[in-house]
Amino acid sequence: MIKVLIADDVAVLRMGLKAVLAGEPDITVVGEAGNGKEAYELALRLEPDVVLMDMRMPDFDGGYGTRQIKDKLKGIKVLVLTTFDDKETVEKAMASGADGYILKEMDSAQVINSIKAVAGGINVFCDNVFQAIKKEPVKQAPKNLDLTEREVDFLRLICEGYDNKEIAAELFLAEGTVRNSISKLLEKLKLKDRTQLAVYAIKNNLV
Repeated sequence: MIKVLIADDVAVLRMGLKAVLAGEPDITVVGEAGNGKEAYELALRLEPDVVLMDMRMPDFDGGYGTRQIKDKLKGIKVLVLTTFDDKETVEKAMASGADGYILKEMDSAQVINSIKAVAGGINVFCDNVFQAIKKEPVKQAPKNLDLTEREVDFLRLICEGYDNKEIAAELFLAEGTVRNSISKLLEKLKLKDRTQLAVYAIKNNLV
């Protein structure tokens, strides 16, 4: 059973999402929040598998909630569900560590499938957001950098949502080797975290 927490400042939208998800036998809504701080505090208490996070909310926005959850509650996935697909909002969500980014205009089946995918460790981005990421110029990464085949494998699996243990199993490596290799890859590319590695891979057509 996938436990979902809904974070949106519009009560009627929370009710609508809850009604849609109520029809799914393998999804249950465990709580609702009106801003990012409430989302984080409820996530601490309720331990959901996925937080559906709106980005623009009063007082404490979705960026705050996402960052707090991803920094302090490592096992919880955050799927941004918002109306906005502008560059600033997308970049803020990505920088905060979001595991996916979809729009409220998507139909119910797409939202449900996105929740299931993110819960299963797959990063999900709606098409226009994915295309926008690809079109953005590469930032921070050195030019003309040669990556090894193994480093490309790491990037591919990170984009697919694999954690270090799963990457180790997939590539027949020790988990410590994977952890050290990813740290070296971050240093090599001058990037901060796994989310930036995923963006780098997408922008450079490595996945």
